[in-house]
Amino acid sequence: MRTLPLLALALFGGFTGCAGPSLPPFAGSYQHAAVAADHEVASRAGLEVLKKGGNAVDAAVAVSFTLSVVRPESCGIGGGGFMVIRFSEAGVADQRRLGRSVPRQVALNYREMAPWAVGPDFYEKEDRFASTHGGKAVGIPGTVAGLLTAHEKFGRLDRAAVLAPAIRAAEKGFVADESFVSAAKETAADFEKNPAWKERFRFVWERMLRKGKIKIGDVITNPEQASALRLIAEQGTAAFYQGPIAQAMIETVRRDGGVMTHDDLLRFRVASVEPLTFQAFGRTFLTMPPPSSGGVAMAEAMGILGLILEQPLRETQEKIEKNNPPRGFFEAIAAPGGMALPYGPMSPWYCHRLTEALKHAFADRAEWLGDPDFVDVPVARLVSKEYTGLLARRFQPERTLPLDQYGTRESRTLTSLSEDLGTSHLSVVDAAGNAVACTETINLGFGSCLAVDAFGFILNNQMDDFTTRRGQANAFGLKQSDRNLPAPGKRPLSSMTPTIVLGERGEVEVVAGASGGPRIITGTMQAILQRVGFGRAAWDAVQPPRLHHQWSPNVVRLERGFDAVDGATGVSLVGELQRFGHRVEPISGVGVVQMIARERGEWQAASDPRKGGKPAGY
Repeated sequence: MRTLPLLALALFGGFTGCAGPSLPPFAGSYQHAAVAADHEVASRAGLEVLKKGGNAVDAAVAVSFTLSVVRPESCGIGGGGFMVIRFSEAGVADQRRLGRSVPRQVALNYREMAPWAVGPDFYEKEDRFASTHGGKAVGIPGTVAGLLTAHEKFGRLDRAAVLAPAIRAAEKGFVADESFVSAAKETAADFEKNPAWKERFRFVWERMLRKGKIKIGDVITNPEQASALRLIAEQGTAAFYQGPIAQAMIETVRRDGGVMTHDDLLRFRVASVEPLTFQAFGRTFLTMPPPSSGGVAMAEAMGILGLILEQPLRETQEKIEKNNPPRGFFEAIAAPGGMALPYGPMSPWYCHRLTEALKHAFADRAEWLGDPDFVDVPVARLVSKEYTGLLARRFQPERTLPLDQYGTRESRTLTSLSEDLGTSHLSVVDAAGNAVACTETINLGFGSCLAVDAFGFILNNQMDDFTTRRGQANAFGLKQSDRNLPAPGKRPLSSMTPTIVLGERGEVEVVAGASGGPRIITGTMQAILQRVGFGRAAWDAVQPPRLHHQWSPNVVRLERGFDAVDGATGVSLVGELQRFGHRVEPISGVGVVQMIARERGEWQAASDPRKGGKPAGY
C-alpha cells in the first residue's frame, strides 16, 4: 500500500518529516534497537540492558521498574498492566537455545484484581472518594508478578541485571520535570480542598508533592523503594506477595479501611493469552483482548473507518487517473492529481469520519465489555466485518446521528471528563527484531494517594475502573454496564492499548501505545494511522494535534492546532464539524504515545512531547 507523501501532508497539516541532525529532541533513529518511554532515564535503562545482552523483554522489564521510580504519578510496582510480545524468527531460535519453546506472539495480562471481600454492591454504600482515594480504592497489584513472569519465561539476563537501573535511579533520585510538577500541583490542589489528606497520605504529600511546593529541578530520592527493588531482585515475586513488603502493604491498606488480605495477594495470577489480532489498512495488528477495551475498540473503529473512508472514492472515481485505480483511501489521496488537501488528516472530511467511527466503538465499549473470566464478551462479533459493515452503513457524510444510534445500546449521556495522569507506556525493539508493547498504570495521578511508606511505592486506585455505582460515571466520564461490576478476583475494564503492527511479510513495522485514560484508545489509533496511513515518520506521527470522542459525553474534543483556518482552502475545521452537528470543545491532551517504527532499515523512535520523554537506542 502506498502512503501519502509527507510533502502533501505538510501543505495541509504543517508538519514535515525530519532526518539526520534535524531530528526533534523527543526522537531518535537507530540502526539496531530502540526504546521509547515517557521518561529519558527509563529509556536509558532499557538501552543499558540491551547493551548487556538482554533482549526486548529484559529491556521492557528494566524500563518498567525504572518508571516505577521516575514516574510515580503514573505507574509503579503498586499497579498493574498489559504486555504484548512479538518474537522474530531469530528471537524464537534464541529462546530455543535457552531451552524454551515460545510462541511467535503472546499477551500478558497482569491487570489488578478485586480483593475477594469486594462484591457488586461494595461501593454503593461508601462515600464518593472510596473508589478513588485510600485503602478501599486499591486493587491487588499485578505489576511485579507480570514483569517477573515475562522475565522468567522470555528474558535472557538475571533479575539483578534488569533491576539494577531502577535501584540506581531510586538511590540517586530523579529530577522533577514539567510533567511531574504539573501532575503534583494538580494533586496538591486536591489536598488543599481536603486538608485531612495531608496526614492521611503523608508520604505523597511530603515526599512527592513537597507540601505543595514542588518545582521543576527538584531532586526526589526514594531509598525506600530501592530497598523494595533489592528484595525483588533477590527473592522474586515472593518478596512482594509474601514477606515484609506484603506485610507492610496489607497493614497500610487495612489501616486506611481497605479489605485486601494476605490471601488476596497469594491469589493473584498473571494470565498468558493470545493477542487480539485483526487486519486493517493492509497490516496485521496485535493488541490486548479484554479486560482491555482498547484492542476491541480500536479494531471496531478501524473497521468502520476503513469502510466509510471508501464511500466518497466511488463518487469521485473520475478524479483519479484511470491507470491507477485506488484500492483504498490512503492510496487514493496519494494518487496523481491528488486529493491531499480536502482529505488530509486535519480536514473536516477526515475528522468527521474518524469521530463517527470512534462513537460507535465507545458506545459498544460501554455496553459489552468486561472481564471475560466473569462475563460473556462478544469480541468476535464486535470486530467482525459484518458488524462493522452494519455500523458503517449508518454513516451520514454531513451530519451526526442521534446518540442511541451508535453501537447497539440505549443512550446514556454524561457530562464530565477527567484528566488522566496515572498511566505510562513503553515500546521496545531489540537487535533481533523482537518487540514489546507494554502499558501500565496506577489509574489516576498518584493512584489512591496511599503509599506503603516503608517501601516507597504508591498503591493504585484501580477499583474505580469498575462500575462502582450503577448508572454513574467513573473519574474518566465513562458510564459502564453491569458487566463491569466488581466481584472477587475480577479485573476491571481498561482502556490500555499496547499494540504491535506487522507488515505484509509479518515483520514488525510499528510498536505503539499510550497513556491517557480512554484517550489511550484514540491517541494510539490516530498516531498509528498517521504512520501506516499517511506515511509520517514516527516523530511526526506522535506530534500532531489529535481529537477525542468517547460517545458520551457527546462532545468531540480537539487539541490545540485544530482551531486554525486552512490558508489554502479557507476551511475552518471547528466550523465545519459544528455544521455537521458536532459539539466541539478544546482539550489539553489526547493520549501520550510512545512509538517505534521501521523505516529504510532503521528504527525510528519517538516519545510524545506531551509528557517530555525521550527515546534511546543504538
